[in-house]
Amino acid sequence: MEFKIETYLEDLEKRIDPDVESELGAQWKTFLDGGLKEGFFSPRRQRAVPSSVPWPRVTVNEALDDPGKMVLQQLYGCHIALAEGSGTILNVRPNFGAGLLPSIYGAGIFRMEDAMDTLPTSMSIEGGRDAILRLLDQGLPALETGYGKPCLEMGKRFMRLFGNYPRVSEHVRLYHPDLQGPMDVCELLWGSSLFLDLIDCPDLVHTFLHNITGTYIRFLREWERIVPRRDEYTAHWGMLQRGQIMIRDDSAMNLSPEMFDEFIGPYDRRLLAECGGGAIHFCGRGDHYIDRLARLEGLYAVNLSQPEYNDMEVIFRHTIDKGITLLGMRRETAEESLRRGRALRGKVHCW
Repeated sequence: MEFKIETYLEDLEKRIDPDVESELGAQWKTFLDGGLKEGFFSPRRQRAVPSSVPWPRVTVNEALDDPGKMVLQQLYGCHIALAEGSGTILNVRPNFGAGLLPSIYGAGIFRMEDAMDTLPTSMSIEGGRDAILRLLDQGLPALETGYGKPCLEMGKRFMRLFGNYPRVSEHVRLYHPDLQGPMDVCELLWGSSLFLDLIDCPDLVHTFLHNITGTYIRFLREWERIVPRRDEYTAHWGMLQRGQIMIRDDSAMNLSPEMFDEFIGPYDRRLLAECGGGAIHFCGRGDHYIDRLARLEGLYAVNLSQPEYNDMEVIFRHTIDKGITLLGMRRETAEESLRRGRALRGKVHCW
């Protein structure tokens, strides 16, 4: 596939209406700042703007192999948001998947078959505890190893390209890549034996989590040197949020509330404190530790992907009832809650 990325940037530049995007952004900020008092939030643009040029689809693997195609793949989401008139914030990122930070530690990357069109993941370091000890002996890893360098270079590429298109530069937010959360990275590198070693050698786990958290912060600071903060908000997955970081706590569903307090909370708390606050995402079940999660200073929002695995009344009680926003909720979940008489306090965003 041959293409000129300028063709698609010019198309977006023509289709982006600054008044429409500013009005949509104002709706999001009103919601995030507590301006809604009831129901749920599900915005749309004032109008849809179709494209005058055909946009090609780029697969994940094609994007991983070609920086130009990764730009096109990410801009495609902006094209769709404008074409459908959705309420999605225009945003892009370097799209390397959950294995980004593990790859900096030397983990191998496992790429899916082309037909799956799914982001890659990483393979655990062979050797269990001994391998982790060897990593620790090496100190903090260089940020340019693994996917680190191409990821940061993608940030520079986006900034350079956007600089020639004022509307794109102003209204398409460039958000931080997927760094997961400290415990998620720990599990990806350590492997499944981690769940025994949490009991057998907790001090070693803490030492490694401290190392990962330090690397995480170093990477985000380097990212912000390339892509400076715009304001007190950031975008993620098409949603605006208060703060600057989206932490992933997918591994937390495997741990008890007490283990969350010991092995996840302190490191999430440090990230929120040092990186400008933000949101936390989790897959699977989280109602058993949501009360612990809600105590983290600097946590403004929660994004959970599978409400059907959770007691949503417990989730609501420890999020929206305490002023913490829920982002990306399924509309049917919110509507069913309202039918049952559950007040959503204007703190739930739905697609």
